[in-house]
Amino acid sequence: MNFLKAEWKNLALFNYEIDAKILEKYIPAGTEIDVWNNKCYVSLVGFMFKNTKVLGIKVPFHVNFEEVNLRFYVKRFENGEWKRGVVFIKEIVPKKAITFIANTLYQEHYETQKMQHEIIENEETNTFVYQWKNKGKWNTITLETQKNLTEIETGSEAEFITEDYFGYTKINDKTTFEYEVTHPRWEQLKVLNQKTAIDFGKTYGPDFECLQNVKPTSVFLAKGSKIEVKNKRKLEIKEEYEMAI
Repeated sequence: MNFLKAEWKNLALFNYEIDAKILEKYIPAGTEIDVWNNKCYVSLVGFMFKNTKVLGIKVPFHVNFEEVNLRFYVKRFENGEWKRGVVFIKEIVPKKAITFIANTLYQEHYETQKMQHEIIENEETNTFVYQWKNKGKWNTITLETQKNLTEIETGSEAEFITEDYFGYTKINDKTTFEYEVTHPRWEQLKVLNQKTAIDFGKTYGPDFECLQNVKPTSVFLAKGSKIEVKNKRKLEIKEEYEMAI
């Protein structure tokens, strides 16, 4: 059964190169770090949930809302092929019920904060703003883009960041939750300007304070689409798994 159906819209993706050693303790059993051009990435992603249904039901006042998450990229070898996915460090939303459901059913790392967003449309550009309030201080990410959609090129950095169809959650050193996220291939809007005002340490902990004064390696705005989250399963990983690959 599909756990969640929704639309993910206007995904602002700020991508940072990071030392893979920082992520080691967060890697779910049975997966390994995925890299692009020998670079290990974390991404800060702000976007809108629209028309959200949980277990086929629209929950009043929980249909349209913001999310900002910090994630990194992993892969898992199964049945002769690699499955590419993401692991979330933290997912911030403004709705307590969403946090409760996701953390209870999926063992995710959701947190409820006050949030707001804005889309400013001009004749030639669009500006997307996502904000969340943490410890009394507003954090902000802003993107200004062109208005014309373009394809995400095969083999590109943008494809690596956006074309991930599995989520993995670390339960303990031997247990991992896997779920599938389905959506069509996304298009993007060319980014003209970007700005961030984020306290990474207070939001994500001391492991990620290293991002505080670092410029993103790249920034994208993916238009998004309808999505489905389904096929949740528990993976019990044997110790010899990694040695066998």
